[in-house]
Amino acid sequence: MNKVFEYITEIIGWLQIVASPLLIGSGIGAFIYFRNPSLTNLIIGIVISMLGLIVGIIWATKIWKTKGTMWFVSQVSATPDLDNLVDAEKETKQGSR
Repeated sequence: MNKVFEYITEIIGWLQIVASPLLIGSGIGAFIYFRNPSLTNLIIGIVISMLGLIVGIIWATKIWKTKGTMWFVSQVSATPDLDNLVDAEKETKQGSR
């Protein structure tokens, strides 16, 4: 049961990593299309969106195979400012003893 939960969290992390380049590619593709709506710009916008999807899939799969997606997501969303705050509090407590 533990392996199933771990696998599900890795899939969720994989989807989060794929979403980033996909959204960037879709935004650029939408900008190109809506600036001048035509069939040519629609095709270019779709190609850029698909390129973002492909880059996201390759990137997420590479991260999953090396360190794991949840490790990567946790490192990206970590707040190092709070780590420094905790270290400063420990030093203050040790200095007052």
